[in-house]
Amino acid sequence: MNTLMNNVFDTPSSDLGPPHFHARADGLRLAHRHWAPTARRPTIVFLPGYRSDMRGQKATALHQWAMACGNGLLLLDYSGCGESDGAFVDGTLDQWRDDALALIDAVTHGPLIIVGSSMGGWLALLVALARPDRVTGLVTVAAAPDFTAWSYGDDAIAIMRRDGQHVVPGVYGDEPHVTTLAFWESGQALRLLDGGAIPVRCPVHLLHGQQDDSVPWELALDIAAALDADRVTITLIKDGDHRLSRPSDIALLLHAIDCLVEH
Repeated sequence: MNTLMNNVFDTPSSDLGPPHFHARADGLRLAHRHWAPTARRPTIVFLPGYRSDMRGQKATALHQWAMACGNGLLLLDYSGCGESDGAFVDGTLDQWRDDALALIDAVTHGPLIIVGSSMGGWLALLVALARPDRVTGLVTVAAAPDFTAWSYGDDAIAIMRRDGQHVVPGVYGDEPHVTTLAFWESGQALRLLDGGAIPVRCPVHLLHGQQDDSVPWELALDIAAALDADRVTITLIKDGDHRLSRPSDIALLLHAIDCLVEH
C-alpha cells in the first residue's frame, strides 16, 4: 500500500460537506457531491449498492483519495435513497440507472471511471453501455448483475406478484429488506448474463470476496467471460465478505482505480 493510500486510513472520516441537488424532469431532487478534476485527470463516479448511499466507508475513502490525487469525484444518492428526494419503494433499477446518467451528464465533463458496489456494479455496467464514449474504465466490488434472476425463489416472486413487494429482515441493520415487484421486473428486463456478450470494451477490474454470502464469487468469472473488453482483471479476496470494507479491502479498491487512472 503506498503512502497516499495509507493516509486515507490515518486521517479522520472525510467531511463531505453539504450536498448539491439536481432536479429531474418530474421535479424530484437528486442529492450529489461533485469535485472537478485537476488538469486532465478523470472523474471517478461511485455507484452505491442496494439501500446504500454516498456516506458509506467506500465513498468517504474515495473522497479522501481523490482529493489527494487530483482526480474528479462524483458521489450520488439514487432517488429515494440517502439525501435524495423520493420514496425508496418507488425506485427501480432502470430509474436508478437514469438517475446516475442524469447526474453524470449534468455535472461532469471528460473521461470517467465508474466504480460500483454490489447492485452498483450492475448499474456500472449499464452506465458504461449507455456512455461508451466517456467511460474509460470500470471497477466493481462484489458486482451483482442479474441478481433478480437468482436471488429470489418462486415463493418470493409469488409474494411480490400478490402484495407488490417482498419483505425480509435486514442483514446489516434493523430496517427490513424490501424488494418491490416493480424493481424486480425492471431488473429482469435489464439482465446482462443471458448468454450474449456484454459490449463493454474499456478496461475492467472485478473485486470479489470468497466469503461473500450474498453474491457468489463465481459470478465475477461469468462477468469476465461475457465482457467484450480485452483487459479484464479479477481479484479474489479469500477471506473477504460481501461488503469488502476493511482497510485492506479498500486499499485494494483504491489500487485498482489508480491502475486504471494511470492506464
